[in-house]
Amino acid sequence: MKLTAPREDFLAPLQSVIGVVERRQTMPVLANVLLAARDGKLHITGTDLEVELVAASTVSVQQPGDITVPGRKLLDIFRSLPEKTNVTLSTEGERVYRLSPLRARQPHRPGSPPPRRAASRPFSSFVERATANMGDFQLSDADA
Repeated sequence: MKLTAPREDFLAPLQSVIGVVERRQTMPVLANVLLAARDGKLHITGTDLEVELVAASTVSVQQPGDITVPGRKLLDIFRSLPEKTNVTLSTEGERVYRLSPLRARQPHRPGSPPPRRAASRPFSSFVERATANMGDFQLSDADA
């Protein structure tokens, strides 16, 4: 699936259906919304199994498709984008591959080494302070 539209064309229908999408569900899939793109339209569906809301928007669909994504997270992402930003949403298989204008890394491919992540400075600083204050801390068999 690949589609392009202004931020507002994604945000308006998403805000319309987000009311039925709960943060904490007994079924995790209910925290997702269904994005269905075809024939120049994006249909966004949210449900709590009692109520189903569907909203549509006109978008440029380069490749039709469907995917479910976490609704609240997607709403937070679109709200954080500047107004009148053109957004391209691309999927590869079952994953959102690219949501431009965000700069995301390509997904980890099976069989390739995982990306290396550097420890953040606040975490490293915390570990250094914690180990410095431990002094001669030791555990023995008697502590078990």
